Amino acid sequence: METLEEIKNMAIENFSSTGVNILKALLVLLIGWILIKLMLRILKKSLKFIKVDKLSNKINAIEIIEGKKLNVDVEQLLLTVLKWVALLVLLVIVSEMMEINMLSEGIAGLIGFLPKVLSGTAVFVIGLFIANAVKKGIQSFFKTLELSGSKIISQLVFFVILILVSVTALNQAGINTDLITSNLNLIFGAVLAAFAIAIGLGARNVVADLLRTFYVRRLYELGQTIKVKGLEGDIEAIDDISLTLKTKTGKTIIPIKEIVDNQVEIQG
Repeated sequence: METLEEIKNMAIENFSSTGVNILKALLVLLIGWILIKLMLRILKKSLKFIKVDKLSNKINAIEIIEGKKLNVDVEQLLLTVLKWVALLVLLVIVSEMMEINMLSEGIAGLIGFLPKVLSGTAVFVIGLFIANAVKKGIQSFFKTLELSGSKIISQLVFFVILILVSVTALNQAGINTDLITSNLNLIFGAVLAAFAIAIGLGARNVVADLLRTFYVRRLYELGQTIKVKGLEGDIEAIDDISLTLKTKTGKTIIPIKEIVDNQVEIQG
């Protein structure tokens, strides 16, 4: 009888202890939830004060492909991430109170992984800005020289930089990218080999055309009157491969090569 009485008392004591722990955990959850709500409200006002929306506008102004832009709300993203981090910390506290060690250790490991994810995200965003700056620089350079193909080349360079940055960001986040890196090396190697072969086969003509265009643009001006191969007129436009001559009978398009290889009389 004494043994049964002891078991009964022990069960009542354990039940009471568990009940108290549950009540404490619920109280901590309630207080924690209120504090999280308050923290998010303060943080939201702080983000508006420092005008974090400007960063969103800069990111969303970047064109991944022509006509397709990003749609990122940095403020909402930060609030969501911090909300879940705070909730996970709260769950760790409650799990330890309830002595659920496996759950608390698992969540703690997840929280420890978050800084790596955030640093990887920061690397990606910075790389995105760099890739966009390089793309705009290439387009500006081609526009200055009045060369065609700026969109294709700048977009190709943009994607190459973006891929490299993405791999770097994954590495920063602690994700093994050996397989991705090896495949990218093969792809980039094949692309570079094809590019080198193309240059070897066609660079002579391309360079010659570029030099001819550069020569004609330096020597002649828009509105200037010239006479070439019996045609006389005013220079209306000088493109990458041709010159447009406005004559009395209309417009005549003359290949740049013809301008360079033939005698040209400057009338005025």
